Amino acid sequence: MMTLIAKRKSADDIRFSVCLPWEKRIKSRLLVQLDSGEEASIILPRGTVLRGGDVLATEDGVAVVVRAAPEKVSTVRTAGPLRLARLCYHLGNRHVDIEIGGGYLRYIHDHVLDSMVLGLGGEVIVEEMPFEPEYGAYGGHGKGGHGTHSEHESGHDAVS
Repeated sequence: MMTLIAKRKSADDIRFSVCLPWEKRIKSRLLVQLDSGEEASIILPRGTVLRGGDVLATEDGVAVVVRAAPEKVSTVRTAGPLRLARLCYHLGNRHVDIEIGGGYLRYIHDHVLDSMVLGLGGEVIVEEMPFEPEYGAYGGHGKGGHGTHSEHESGHDAVS
Protein backbone atom coordinates (compact mmCIF):
# COMPACT_ATOMS: atom_id res chain seq x y z
CA MET A 1 0.00 0.00 0.00
CA MET A 2 1.33 3.42 -0.95
CA THR A 3 1.45 6.24 1.61
CA LEU A 4 0.90 9.81 0.40
CA ILE A 5 2.62 12.23 2.75
CA ALA A 6 3.00 15.61 1.02
CA LYS A 7 1.37 18.06 -1.33
CA ARG A 8 3.57 19.30 -4.12
CA LYS A 9 3.36 22.06 -6.71
CA SER A 10 4.47 20.16 -9.78
CA ALA A 11 2.12 17.98 -11.80
CA ASP A 12 5.01 16.22 -13.59
CA ASP A 13 5.13 12.41 -13.69
CA ILE A 14 1.60 11.81 -12.36
CA ARG A 15 1.01 8.07 -12.43
CA PHE A 16 -2.17 7.78 -10.36
CA SER A 17 -5.35 9.66 -9.48
CA VAL A 18 -7.87 9.54 -6.67
CA CYS A 19 -11.43 10.88 -6.77
CA LEU A 20 -12.72 12.14 -3.40
CA PRO A 21 -15.85 13.95 -2.21
CA TRP A 22 -15.52 17.15 -0.16
CA GLU A 23 -16.07 15.43 3.20
CA LYS A 24 -12.97 13.28 2.59
CA ARG A 25 -10.82 16.09 1.16
CA ILE A 26 -10.94 17.92 4.51
CA LYS A 27 -9.42 14.98 6.41
CA SER A 28 -5.67 14.70 6.94
CA ARG A 29 -5.66 10.95 7.70
CA LEU A 30 -7.50 8.72 5.28
CA LEU A 31 -7.47 5.30 3.62
CA VAL A 32 -8.46 5.56 -0.04
CA GLN A 33 -8.74 3.49 -3.17
CA LEU A 34 -6.96 5.03 -6.15
CA ASP A 35 -8.76 5.10 -9.47
CA SER A 36 -6.44 2.25 -10.55
CA GLY A 37 -7.89 0.09 -7.74
CA GLU A 38 -4.79 0.20 -5.54
CA GLU A 39 -5.13 1.12 -1.88
CA ALA A 40 -3.30 4.10 -0.42
CA SER A 41 -3.16 5.97 2.83
CA ILE A 42 -3.07 9.74 3.03
CA ILE A 43 -1.13 11.12 5.98
CA LEU A 44 -0.85 14.90 5.71
CA PRO A 45 -0.23 17.68 8.21
CA ARG A 46 -3.28 18.34 10.36
CA GLY A 47 -5.61 20.89 8.78
CA THR A 48 -4.60 20.18 5.19
CA VAL A 49 -7.46 20.62 2.74
CA LEU A 50 -7.32 18.94 -0.65
CA ARG A 51 -8.73 20.56 -3.77
CA GLY A 52 -9.38 19.07 -7.16
CA GLY A 53 -6.09 19.27 -9.08
CA ASP A 54 -3.83 19.05 -6.01
CA VAL A 55 -0.93 16.64 -6.40
CA LEU A 56 0.15 14.33 -3.56
CA ALA A 57 3.41 12.43 -3.38
CA THR A 58 4.97 9.47 -1.61
CA GLU A 59 8.41 9.63 0.03
CA ASP A 60 9.98 8.21 -3.12
CA GLY A 61 8.22 10.71 -5.40
CA VAL A 62 5.26 8.77 -6.82
CA ALA A 63 2.65 11.40 -7.73
CA VAL A 64 -1.14 11.14 -7.37
CA VAL A 65 -3.52 13.84 -8.58
CA VAL A 66 -6.66 14.53 -6.53
CA ARG A 67 -9.95 14.85 -8.41
CA ALA A 68 -13.06 16.36 -6.83
CA ALA A 69 -15.81 13.75 -6.99
CA PRO A 70 -19.18 14.71 -8.43
CA GLU A 71 -21.66 15.08 -5.55
CA LYS A 72 -25.36 15.80 -5.21
CA VAL A 73 -25.40 19.57 -4.83
CA SER A 74 -27.89 22.40 -4.93
CA THR A 75 -26.89 25.15 -7.35
CA VAL A 76 -28.61 28.47 -6.72
CA ARG A 77 -29.10 31.39 -9.11
CA THR A 78 -30.96 34.61 -8.46
CA ALA A 79 -32.36 37.62 -10.27
CA GLY A 80 -29.42 39.77 -9.20
CA PRO A 81 -26.21 40.05 -7.19
CA LEU A 82 -27.83 41.62 -4.10
CA ARG A 83 -30.18 38.66 -3.65
CA LEU A 84 -27.28 36.24 -4.20
CA ALA A 85 -25.25 38.10 -1.55
CA ARG A 86 -28.17 37.83 0.90
CA LEU A 87 -28.42 34.09 0.29
CA CYS A 88 -24.66 33.73 0.88
CA TYR A 89 -25.11 35.62 4.15
CA HIS A 90 -27.99 33.43 5.35
CA LEU A 91 -26.22 30.18 4.42
CA GLY A 92 -22.96 31.37 5.98
CA ASN A 93 -24.84 32.35 9.12
CA ARG A 94 -25.82 28.65 9.35
CA HIS A 95 -22.17 27.59 8.84
CA VAL A 96 -22.98 25.90 5.54
CA ASP A 97 -19.99 25.25 3.24
CA ILE A 98 -20.75 27.12 0.01
CA GLU A 99 -19.05 27.45 -3.33
CA ILE A 100 -19.46 30.92 -4.80
CA GLY A 101 -19.05 31.44 -8.53
CA GLY A 102 -19.96 33.96 -11.19
CA GLY A 103 -23.71 34.37 -10.67
CA TYR A 104 -24.29 31.25 -8.58
CA LEU A 105 -23.70 29.60 -5.23
CA ARG A 106 -23.59 25.89 -4.50
CA TYR A 107 -23.84 23.68 -1.40
CA ILE A 108 -24.18 19.98 -0.65
CA HIS A 109 -27.84 19.20 -1.34
CA ASP A 110 -30.16 19.60 1.64
CA HIS A 111 -33.92 19.87 1.13
CA VAL A 112 -34.33 22.10 4.22
CA LEU A 113 -31.77 24.59 2.88
CA ASP A 114 -33.40 24.39 -0.55
CA SER A 115 -36.73 25.44 1.01
CA MET A 116 -35.09 28.37 2.80
CA VAL A 117 -33.36 29.49 -0.41
CA LEU A 118 -36.61 29.26 -2.40
CA GLY A 119 -38.38 31.30 0.28
CA LEU A 120 -35.70 34.00 -0.03
CA GLY A 121 -36.12 34.23 -3.80
CA GLY A 122 -33.43 31.87 -5.08
CA GLU A 123 -33.83 29.35 -7.88
CA VAL A 124 -32.49 25.89 -6.91
CA ILE A 125 -31.28 23.22 -9.33
CA VAL A 126 -30.24 19.85 -7.86
CA GLU A 127 -27.39 18.30 -9.86
CA GLU A 128 -24.28 16.11 -9.67
CA MET A 129 -21.17 18.33 -9.75
CA PRO A 130 -17.74 18.52 -8.14
CA PHE A 131 -17.98 20.71 -5.02
CA GLU A 132 -15.22 23.24 -4.25
CA PRO A 133 -16.48 25.52 -1.45
CA GLU A 134 -14.89 28.61 -0.01
CA TYR A 135 -12.88 27.59 2.97
CA GLY A 136 -11.49 29.17 6.09
CA ALA A 137 -10.84 32.88 5.75
CA TYR A 138 -8.87 32.60 9.00
CA GLY A 139 -7.38 29.15 8.49
CA GLY A 140 -10.50 27.01 8.60
CA HIS A 141 -11.70 27.10 12.23
CA GLY A 142 -10.34 23.68 13.15
CA LYS A 143 -10.71 21.99 9.77
CA GLY A 144 -7.68 23.69 8.26
CA GLY A 145 -7.26 26.26 5.56
CA HIS A 146 -6.18 26.35 2.01
CA GLY A 147 -4.77 29.82 1.60
CA THR A 148 -6.50 32.78 0.07
CA HIS A 149 -9.41 32.94 -2.34
CA SER A 150 -7.06 34.19 -5.08
CA GLU A 151 -4.82 31.14 -4.58
CA HIS A 152 -7.90 28.91 -5.00
CA GLU A 153 -8.86 30.62 -8.25
CA SER A 154 -5.32 30.62 -9.66
CA GLY A 155 -4.62 26.93 -9.25
CA HIS A 156 -3.86 26.34 -5.57
CA ASP A 157 -0.81 27.11 -3.54
CA ALA A 158 0.64 23.78 -2.41
CA VAL A 159 3.10 22.88 0.30
CA SER A 160 6.28 21.14 -0.83
